[in-house]
Amino acid sequence: MSTRSSALLVIAGGVVLALLILAGALHPGDSSAEPISAADDAKVAANGAPRDEAAAHAEAVSDSASAAKPAADGKQPFSPPRISAMPKGKFGDMVKLGHDIFTHTQKFAGQYVGNTLSCSNCHLDAGRLANSAPLWAAWVSYPAYRSKNGHVNTFAERLQGCFRFSMNGKAPPLGGDTLLALESYSYWMAKGLPTGTKIKGRGYPKLPKPAQVPDYARGKIVYAQHCALCHQPDGRGLKVAGQAQFPALWGPDSFNWGAGMHSLKNASAFIKANMPLGLGNSLSDQQAWDVAMYMDSHERPQDPRYTGSVAATRKKFHDSPMSMYGQTVNGHLLGQGSTPSGGSVGSQR
Repeated sequence: MSTRSSALLVIAGGVVLALLILAGALHPGDSSAEPISAADDAKVAANGAPRDEAAAHAEAVSDSASAAKPAADGKQPFSPPRISAMPKGKFGDMVKLGHDIFTHTQKFAGQYVGNTLSCSNCHLDAGRLANSAPLWAAWVSYPAYRSKNGHVNTFAERLQGCFRFSMNGKAPPLGGDTLLALESYSYWMAKGLPTGTKIKGRGYPKLPKPAQVPDYARGKIVYAQHCALCHQPDGRGLKVAGQAQFPALWGPDSFNWGAGMHSLKNASAFIKANMPLGLGNSLSDQQAWDVAMYMDSHERPQDPRYTGSVAATRKKFHDSPMSMYGQTVNGHLLGQGSTPSGGSVGSQR
């Protein structure tokens, strides 16, 4: 392919992504464009505003995509119930609240959030998409032992960790409405799934080791070509009318150093399967590793487990080649210039 043809393809791809941004399309099958009203989710959003055509279309696409049942041989990813099939009554209200918290976390659970992210920024299609750490697969996988905190975790405790690390906030109380709503939403989506078995589509697909050591310089090029349009050249994400439409990948509004996405292994697997948005598996494995290295080689909020020393914190919590915390990149010791963990809720922690 000629250089001219390649350039035209890149420009065309940029135009398509720009149109997606203008249309507010967070994901081709994202049913989460607006919160769902307990009274009438087909007509009125939770804030009382009429649902726009893009939101209605997105929900219709999601419903269509979710109509399939899991294959009997277990080889096809599970498809959760349609959003429009949410139950009625008090339990249905709690399921809807869980959906709204998940897709508009700052609005519905802002007291526990220290950055501008929502849960659905990493768990795509409102936590429904296979190979994007879907909630339905997580629900049937707990209780489970986690080496991160050295004991068997309940599902609710796992959710608390998401708020503390990925949302750079503080853990909602066990038994409170926030966790109960998220549990209800997850439980409802997992209808029909067996427990205690290996679920296809859980987490992110394992990515083979790269042929070359992940490289910051190569990753910077991949980022500029495939990521910067949505997440911005400075990695701070894109806001429309004050609301984050594409998440910050580093900086004070992103996940902190304790989040799973700071791991090169996790970030590269997520990127390969899901990015650029709507074009998952379009990057090579090497590109996914390289751009993960670039993304995770920038400062972000401090690990809330910080001991007072970057070296000691790395030794205790980040002693892995998959973690850039405590590593020196371009003359800077990562973790040394981190903003305090907790962000806007830090003083309440």
